[in-house]
Amino acid sequence: MRYTVASALAMASTVAAHAQVYGVWVNGVDQGDGRSAYIRSPANNNPVKDLTSADIVCNVNGGTPVADFVTAAAGDELTFEWYHDNRADDIIAASHKGPIITYIAEYTETDGTGALWTKIAEDGYDGSEWAVDKLIAAGGKADFTLPSGLAAGKYLIRQEIIALHESDTAYNANSARGAQFYPSCIQFEITGSGSDVPDEAFDFNTGYTYSDPGILFNLYGSFTSYTIPGPDVWTGSGSSGGSNTAVATTTKAAAATTKAAVATSAAAAATTSVAEAVIATTTSAAQAAVTTEPAAVETSIVPTFSTIVTSAAATQVESEAPVATSTGTPSTGCSSRRRRRRNARRNIKKLSDNQ
Repeated sequence: MRYTVASALAMASTVAAHAQVYGVWVNGVDQGDGRSAYIRSPANNNPVKDLTSADIVCNVNGGTPVADFVTAAAGDELTFEWYHDNRADDIIAASHKGPIITYIAEYTETDGTGALWTKIAEDGYDGSEWAVDKLIAAGGKADFTLPSGLAAGKYLIRQEIIALHESDTAYNANSARGAQFYPSCIQFEITGSGSDVPDEAFDFNTGYTYSDPGILFNLYGSFTSYTIPGPDVWTGSGSSGGSNTAVATTTKAAAATTKAAVATSAAAAATTSVAEAVIATTTSAAQAAVTTEPAAVETSIVPTFSTIVTSAAATQVESEAPVATSTGTPSTGCSSRRRRRRNARRNIKKLSDNQ
């Protein structure tokens, strides 16, 4: 976009059309005149241009806390209402085109200097319209939404207009020119159950430089886009806390799986031990059965065909071995052997007849 010489002259005639914040709206509800009540209001609406000054953060009087706080919940829509000299007037000169940027920091009673700030909203140039144009059209109201996961507590919320009508030359090169900053800091008490803590740690005195393309910018040249200065917008949902939570959950799941695996191994070991005990018990029982005297076995087991045949075969194989008698004295006579063979054949015949 290119501005004409006539436009430039018109801009030069309105250099004193500055602005500051009158008050805040929460979800469309007016919180009343906040000047020097919950807003750390400057003495006048003059801009700040020196990036090394503490005033670039919360303006003149930025280090003087005020008595009140605006109460809002995480996720609420906030509206900052700007004005020029009186509420609902011309707001700011139309020549003071530029972005509107919003930051947040944990509450401090100091002037806000240092690495404290996190960007939560921004509006620049959309290809046809500047944020300041929208502000004037909306009667001085600039809307944004608090991150829904924002942790409860006290905060400073800083909103600024950067007017670019003289930003073609840097302030450190010509103090009569340079980008004009209109910062305003407002005290808030945020409620909710969120746990996201703003963590960008942006420092205005070192984070903004005179060579930034969004601060050294020729509004009267040809352009199709604009680079808003400062860090990326922080929403809370994509912060390191959320990632750590996911990692922690994964780690806990892995630990649970490991514990389950250990428990399964222990169960398997226990099952093996039980099986070994059963095998040992069975083996012992079998050994005990083998060592039982033949007489006891014969009195407790009903003879079958297979047991009789096996006995007979064993008797023939071991015909020369001593056989236990009721007296415990070995019997080696022929008549005894013949009696045993007859008895065996007789038993076999009886069993065959019964089959």
